[in-house]
Amino acid sequence: MGRATLIGFSAIAMWALLALLTDASGAVPPFLLSAITFTIGTGVGLVARLFMPPAANRQKIPPQVWVIGIAGLFGYHFFYFTALRNAPAVEASLIAYLWPLLIVLGSALMPGERLAWNHVVGALLGLAGTFLIVTKGGGLAFDARYAFGYAMAGVCAVLWSAYSLLSRRFPSVPTSVVTWFCAATAALSLVCHLMLEETVLPVGAGQWLAVLGLGLMPVGAAFYAWDIGVKRGNIQVLGAASYAAPLLSTLVLISAGFAEPSLRILAACVLITGGAALAAKSLFLRKQATGEAGA
Repeated sequence: MGRATLIGFSAIAMWALLALLTDASGAVPPFLLSAITFTIGTGVGLVARLFMPPAANRQKIPPQVWVIGIAGLFGYHFFYFTALRNAPAVEASLIAYLWPLLIVLGSALMPGERLAWNHVVGALLGLAGTFLIVTKGGGLAFDARYAFGYAMAGVCAVLWSAYSLLSRRFPSVPTSVVTWFCAATAALSLVCHLMLEETVLPVGAGQWLAVLGLGLMPVGAAFYAWDIGVKRGNIQVLGAASYAAPLLSTLVLISAGFAEPSLRILAACVLITGGAALAAKSLFLRKQATGEAGA
């Protein structure tokens, strides 16, 4: 499997820590937490620049890249928080988790990409597994009163899938530009906090360490790894495998004692793992064929 795809997988693994660290961060309101963690994420990018070889010639970043990046990072979080404020968390979260499926389906429109049946079926299996996790084995109860919140969750899914797909159209743009996407997201989140929320800061060293962990990994390094993955990796496989994030998050919560193992989790594990393996089938077959040809 390609190195860039594996780096993309590392972003999914880091996002699995999001629920645990967010819970451990205390009662910090969402936009303030976003502002603090994206500021830390900006620092991750600035530190990484110290260890990168200087570019031979400084590339001018196209204006549309700035729009895509800031709309993707800030827009996703803005609409996700808005959805949770205006609709039940279960239904809103499940709608928001349509983004991996949208990435897989949307990849058919990308130059040089070919969408196969196993990519679609793999993504649908992942969605089914996520349904089991998010609903906790229960049903859904969509209510017209929450139509605005559902719509915001849908916008959230479209924005992140569009960000991931459109980033692939600019493979020559260095990943270091994500630093400034994080900085813009931090600034805009702070504005939203000042306008919409009451300030509640973390209390004690434990909560501040959780916030630091959020900024370093799920809201920091993960976005840089994801940028490399979607630009240079197998985007269909990454899309289907993204459904592993809620599963891994649940397993992390179980290991930390915040949730109990169940047959539902096992079934979700089988569905999501099977879906990711099915989506990656063509990648492994292509690699095997290449090896046989080389022999």
